[in-house]
Amino acid sequence: MRKAIFIQFIRVLLAALLLNSIIFYIASSSRMLKTARKDMLYTLETLDCILDYQGDLNKQVKQMESVIGKNQSRLTLILSDGKVAADTGVDASGMDNHLAREEVVEAIKTGKGHAARYSHTLKKTMLYVAFRSSHQDLILRLGVPFLGLREYITLLLPAAWLSFAIAVFVSLGAADRLVSSVTKPILQLAHEMKKVHGSAMDLEITPCPYEEINLIGKTAAEMSVRLKQYVEQLEKERTIRQEFFSNASHELKTPLTSIQGYAELLEQNNIKDDTIKQDFICRIKKEAVHMTSLINDILMISRLEANEIKESPTTVDLQKLLSEILITLEPLTKELEITISVNCPPVTIEAIPQQMHQLCLNLLTNAVKYNHPGGRVQVNVHKAQKNIVLTVQDNGAGIPKEAQERIFERFYRVDKSRSRKQGGTGLGLSIVKHIVNHAQGTIELTSAPGKGSCFTITLPIRTSQIPKA
Repeated sequence: MRKAIFIQFIRVLLAALLLNSIIFYIASSSRMLKTARKDMLYTLETLDCILDYQGDLNKQVKQMESVIGKNQSRLTLILSDGKVAADTGVDASGMDNHLAREEVVEAIKTGKGHAARYSHTLKKTMLYVAFRSSHQDLILRLGVPFLGLREYITLLLPAAWLSFAIAVFVSLGAADRLVSSVTKPILQLAHEMKKVHGSAMDLEITPCPYEEINLIGKTAAEMSVRLKQYVEQLEKERTIRQEFFSNASHELKTPLTSIQGYAELLEQNNIKDDTIKQDFICRIKKEAVHMTSLINDILMISRLEANEIKESPTTVDLQKLLSEILITLEPLTKELEITISVNCPPVTIEAIPQQMHQLCLNLLTNAVKYNHPGGRVQVNVHKAQKNIVLTVQDNGAGIPKEAQERIFERFYRVDKSRSRKQGGTGLGLSIVKHIVNHAQGTIELTSAPGKGSCFTITLPIRTSQIPKA
């Protein structure tokens, strides 16, 4: 990069110097031409005043030849018809008619004229200035060799080369400092980015004078932070997966062990009491039902995550749905002496009935199971703009703050010993969270130990707000 910037800088510098030289040459030549014309015109005006037009003009002009002809200049007096009356260079009688000369034509029209052209007689470029006499009907013309700036090029060339060398030397120094000021922060940024590996992802970006490089550094730092968060998320998900497989294996192994034990006892035919046999069969059936429920819950979470729900949303009457769930939970509420109060006006929502049933059932079941005898559960439903808000609040054990972030993870249990006694698959709140996410809703939890918990679910009323599977 450093070499490329230097090469590009030298190219720009050379182009700038060349352009500057061309502009200087054109401007100087134009200025010199304008000055020469002005001086020559002044000379002609002076000659017009000192010439004796009543005397011999040819003789007077010849007398000026020693002065005017020193630098090969020529003074020509031209009559109004174009004939040459006198000339310092040659015999006027043998000269061509000058009426068509550009400077003469212009002088006749405006009083003065000028032209520059190559003289085949003198073999050089001449500058001609013509002036119409104020005292006589004729044109005075003065011609001088004119090379413009080329005449001084040999004098200016050493100075030009010296100024060029100084400009290049100073520019290279400035370019070196400029390139260093650009490449140094980039190299520092590259050095910092090389540090990004493993868990070390914090970049120390030093600001520089260039906003664009600062922007790159800022972006790199933000990417480093996002990458760190992503790696932490991956690590968290890896831990969750490990816990899931461990918990799933344990949850499946426990009923399988029970089924295997009861089946072996029945197989040995040592139990003669039919009542005990029937009890063992009921226990085997209960454990099989528990396994089936566990597998169904795992499959439901998997389908929700993969967005593979094939059922189409229909209109669900929440008041009717909650009434059916209360009937289902009635044996459990009586056993635990829990009171459930429902405040739900006649409202409907477009959703998958099975999902809504599972969502409400899991929330109410948890509120009942993890409550204390004589506890209360309050269910409220109301509309909020284009959403339905469902609140399930209990005054039970509550959830510690450190456990609230993980409460929706699969198989996560706040109190494992108590959770085992309460039964269930340990996937209830995880299913609730996945159903809410699938419906593009939100779920909020407020809880404190000993004061109970409150789950607030917000769901869109219309399925037009929900992506189809």
